[in-house]
Amino acid sequence: MAETFEVHMLNKDGKERMVFKPDFLRVGPGDTVRFIPTDKGHNAQSIKGMIPEGAKPFKGKMNKEVEVTFSDEGVYAIECKPHYAMGMVMTVAVGDAKEAPKDFLERRIPKKAKQRFEKQLKNL
Repeated sequence: MAETFEVHMLNKDGKERMVFKPDFLRVGPGDTVRFIPTDKGHNAQSIKGMIPEGAKPFKGKMNKEVEVTFSDEGVYAIECKPHYAMGMVMTVAVGDAKEAPKDFLERRIPKKAKQRFEKQLKNL
């Protein structure tokens, strides 16, 4: 039975600014994630080149909820486009993904975003 998970997009959570909460999810193929702009000024979208090969990219509108059903197994990098440089990223692992592809972090990624991805990937 497919499940639906909620992720909130926040300006602040404790000492952290510009965050997805949670910032890491493991879901099954066919599960849905609902991205909720709890605070204004956010969107959720996949990052080009940082989703499984053959997976369909997505791009939510600013200040609007977006629901994404993940069907392809693997690791997905998600960003809030206006706050990417501030590190507003999250990772969704679908299925039994045990590690990200070798080149996952070998691209131009803002420093704060890369630090958060490295922390999130430890959950694999």
